[in-house]
Amino acid sequence: MENIFRFKQFEVDQSNCAMKINTDGVLLGAMTKHENPKRILDIGTGTGVIALMLAQRFPTAQVHAVEIDEQASATAARNFENSVFSKRLTNNNISIEQYNNPEKFDLIVTNPPFFVNDYKNAEPKKEMARHASHTFFAELIKKVGELLSENACFWFVLPIKQAEEVVGRGEELGLFTQKVIKLHSDVSKPEFRRIVCLGREKIEVVEEDFMIYESEKKYTKAYELLLKDFFLAY
Repeated sequence: MENIFRFKQFEVDQSNCAMKINTDGVLLGAMTKHENPKRILDIGTGTGVIALMLAQRFPTAQVHAVEIDEQASATAARNFENSVFSKRLTNNNISIEQYNNPEKFDLIVTNPPFFVNDYKNAEPKKEMARHASHTFFAELIKKVGELLSENACFWFVLPIKQAEEVVGRGEELGLFTQKVIKLHSDVSKPEFRRIVCLGREKIEVVEEDFMIYESEKKYTKAYELLLKDFFLAY
């Protein structure tokens, strides 16, 4: 079935999800770092792929996910139920602004909508998945600050302009940049996305560049190594 994306340890049905599995999401799922998170939150889970990747990577963690779109949330819930990690995955059909949990999270991740003040997509579901309101990033970072435990970290992937906005808003709330990974299509191209880690501790920022392609249609060894535990091709 064309809607099924098969990984080494799980499958992802993408039916009824406006935003399909993409490079941004799988790189975030593979690059996110934490020593030993017990509680993880994936904001805007979509198909559930990032939550599933983190459940595979952190075998003792409880992974919670929120998704505002009802159909996408139902699809993610099925993907969770059908996985070997089902007992450690929880799905919530709710907006992050309305989401509350009495326990804090050690790790929060998101591959959020990112078009603000841009042309809106004619497809309502895809518009919800890709477009953010004027106040979205402010509300997002405020909620993340409320939900993070003391020594936790927040990882996200965004285009450069939006990433810088989140970083700026994070600093206002005492969340500081700890790591920046600049994503490039190849060595000749400028960065097009940033994967960023924010935390409560103000430390020296670690920056690195990551190339996806070595040449046309040929992935770099770093990309293949990063995703070898997930993709059937490697």
